[in-house]
Amino acid sequence: MASSSEAGPAALLKAVLERVHHSADRSGRDVNNIRVVAASKTKSVSSLRQVYDAGHRCFGENYVQEIIEKAPQLPEDIEWHFIGNLQSNKVKPLLAGVPNLAYVETVDDEKIANLLERAVAKIGRKPLKVFVEVNTSGETSKFGVEPAVCVDLAKHIVTNCPNLEFCGLMTIGMPDYSSTPENFKTLSNCRSEVCAALGISEAQCELSMGMTGDFERAIEMGSTTVRIGTAIFGRREYPPKEDK
Repeated sequence: MASSSEAGPAALLKAVLERVHHSADRSGRDVNNIRVVAASKTKSVSSLRQVYDAGHRCFGENYVQEIIEKAPQLPEDIEWHFIGNLQSNKVKPLLAGVPNLAYVETVDDEKIANLLERAVAKIGRKPLKVFVEVNTSGETSKFGVEPAVCVDLAKHIVTNCPNLEFCGLMTIGMPDYSSTPENFKTLSNCRSEVCAALGISEAQCELSMGMTGDFERAIEMGSTTVRIGTAIFGRREYPPKEDK
């Protein structure tokens, strides 16, 4: 049997899905309510195709240039998630270049929400599903709204952006995972506040939290979407830095 370092993306995906099932079982959750986003930044179209051919349909990209290059080379039934920081000048290219974009998980201010709203309306596509990104760790290097104002942004989207569909909250845990439970608890608390303010049930507000190093804990703490890159595709090889 090949070691995990030698296994291809399809085999690694299978192992990840098994771990997701085990985590769901341990926490008494329905695994069908947990979405696995294959986070494929820096990975080749051929690697994505292997995961697609294994039956997976949900992929996430961090860079606009990458997703608009990859999406046309892959089947149209992929559910694309944009999971990186979205700059204002990249909104139109993103929507124009990826007709099957399903989610933007990183809406972190009203300006981006408004730009997405106008771009979706102009194209005339179906409403775009969005998550509000929350900076639960307080790190200045992280994007996302402060927990105290996530309700205001969610209200703005629901009230003023009819071409956007507010679906939930997203966060990135601490890189060393030491404070991951605290970060995830903060996001869960934010969901309670948002749901109370919007008059919706918690089942109507997803939680996107958990990556390769902490997705099992995230599932146990209520995550509905986990974004997994390295465990599926192997370590990333970054090109020389350039503007994205």
